Amino acid sequence: MARIVQKFGGTSVADIARIKNVARRVKCEVDGGNEVAVVVSAMAGTTNHLVEWTRDTSRLHDAREYDVVVASGEQVTAGLLSLALQDLGIDARSWLGWQIPIRTDGVHGKA
Repeated sequence: MARIVQKFGGTSVADIARIKNVARRVKCEVDGGNEVAVVVSAMAGTTNHLVEWTRDTSRLHDAREYDVVVASGEQVTAGLLSLALQDLGIDARSWLGWQIPIRTDGVHGKA
């Protein structure tokens, strides 16, 4: 058994059909006996919308709050992929950086 990390960008998870396709690809690795961690981006175009909304709300936005808003795109994708994997019988769970935890330098807006 190998530990595998798979990364899927925004185009790969652009809609529900593509998220389900990613889930099938992950399932193939799991069925092959591998331990799989998946990293996903926000669905195509989502990050641009979120950035636009922060700029429309406040030109001088707080970097910490900007990060909260922009990160929500990845959170949605991770949750949807976990649901798709569960439908395929995979014991899946989405995780946020603070839940693992992932350590950073504390400089907001530069992750």
